[in-house]
Amino acid sequence: MEVVTDKSVIITLAIPVFFLLIIVEYFYGRYVGKNTYRLNDTVTSITIGMISRFPTMLNLGMQSVIFLYISSSLNLELLSVKNPFTWIMAFLLYDLSYYWMHRMHHEIKILWATHSVHHHGEDYNLATALRQTSTGWLWKWIFYMPMIMLGVPVEVFIAVAGVNLVYQFWVHTEHIGHLGFLEKIFITPMNHRIHHAKNKEYIDANYGGVFILWDRMFGTYTPQRSDLEPVYGTATPLNSWNPMWANFQVFSIMIKDTIKTKSWKDKIKVWFSETYWRPEDCIEDKNPDDFYKKFNPEITSDIKLFSFFQMLLTIAVSGTVLTFVSTHAYSEIAIFAVAIIIISTLTAYLMQAKILAYRLIMFFSFFAILGIYYFEFLNLELISTKLLLAQLYLNILAVIAIYFMQSLQNIKIIGTK
Repeated sequence: MEVVTDKSVIITLAIPVFFLLIIVEYFYGRYVGKNTYRLNDTVTSITIGMISRFPTMLNLGMQSVIFLYISSSLNLELLSVKNPFTWIMAFLLYDLSYYWMHRMHHEIKILWATHSVHHHGEDYNLATALRQTSTGWLWKWIFYMPMIMLGVPVEVFIAVAGVNLVYQFWVHTEHIGHLGFLEKIFITPMNHRIHHAKNKEYIDANYGGVFILWDRMFGTYTPQRSDLEPVYGTATPLNSWNPMWANFQVFSIMIKDTIKTKSWKDKIKVWFSETYWRPEDCIEDKNPDDFYKKFNPEITSDIKLFSFFQMLLTIAVSGTVLTFVSTHAYSEIAIFAVAIIIISTLTAYLMQAKILAYRLIMFFSFFAILGIYYFEFLNLELISTKLLLAQLYLNILAVIAIYFMQSLQNIKIIGTK
């Protein structure tokens, strides 16, 4: 029996609905003249979201072992799965636990390192909701241990966890305004926008998952001001489309500060301090004008088109692995994870106008095909393997076609001189 905080069939079933709503929001935004999407930011959000499901599929971390031990040996058995009250109590307890887990992840730097990936997005839309951590399995489960000790049944815990996470999706939009009395009870798009803002007047507020009640009770509620628009992102911007760098940026900063600072006390404090604190000999000057700038490297039309279809193919491959995970061997899931990470990372470099990424994508695709066919890394009968192969073949053909077209253009330019 497994207990994983976000391993729920509810989430798997909700993913197609998420993508449908993202499409609806995009076209609605275009229709009303308020488009909140950029291709590069959206590709990154979706890629980060797809990658974040693999640690769960691979059951990384100790949460399952520890939760199973608690449920069998330290269980107070106060709640029965047959009692409807159990479901209500579990839902409330989960959201309260989520509030403190979420709040601590904003107040303690080593926890923030795993959560910051969700806040890097400088656009605010439904795709932003998919920016989920791939390193949260390290310690977020700790905050849910009391629920298991009280006797919340495993199936109830997994169900309410799934509902809680799915609820949080719809609040990531700028197209829904004030919802009246609901603002006093629930997390809504208006009060969650504040949570994603990096303005000093808004930062570190509105931590609830479903209910804003906890923020009102514990003094962390902040309403949106009519005179102050939220500016999204993190105080230290990511300035990258790389999904792996998004997951490890803060870890990297902490490691560098630990090495650089001369104070031995600060070398330890770096890891457990408030999220905004850094040693005095590590603080760098910032240009105030950068606060409002969005990371947005200029790229050509072929890169935009290539990146868009790469996103669609990655969704298809990841989605089939997730949907049919029981038909995959553990090693196969790991190989798919590595392949998707590499392709997504190279595509990210491409969206940062690193043209060399085209060649790297082609070389990787060639050797990956070789590994699948001749070294039998993956089962060729799997739908996900067939889709990955299609992606790899299309990558090679697309890169060759792009280089060919660029060569023709260069010949025309030379001919006109």
